[in-house]
Amino acid sequence: MNLPNIISELVKAQNEFNSAAYANCFAENAEVFDEGKTHNGKAEIESWIDKANKDYKASMKPLDYNESENILSAEASGTFPGSPIVLKYHFQLSHGLIQSLKITG
Repeated sequence: MNLPNIISELVKAQNEFNSAAYANCFAENAEVFDEGKTHNGKAEIESWIDKANKDYKASMKPLDYNESENILSAEASGTFPGSPIVLKYHFQLSHGLIQSLKITG
């Protein structure tokens, strides 16, 4: 699967539970929408993913990538109800960083 470098870095950071490296994949003013909440800016994104890593220990296994729409389908598994589950990660990229990420079921 031919993923953009920044998405590959995000997957690697997630699978290593490295919240700082995960947040560094995002632009300063980026936003993430997950579980009905929006997280704005790198600091808030790092805080959100750090808590999620501690609570759920979720890892990502990429399954498919739609290049034209920048949507990654990945199996997420961890200590959350319903694990594993296939999620869709809708990316907007800008200048080699993630500007926006929306995670849907």
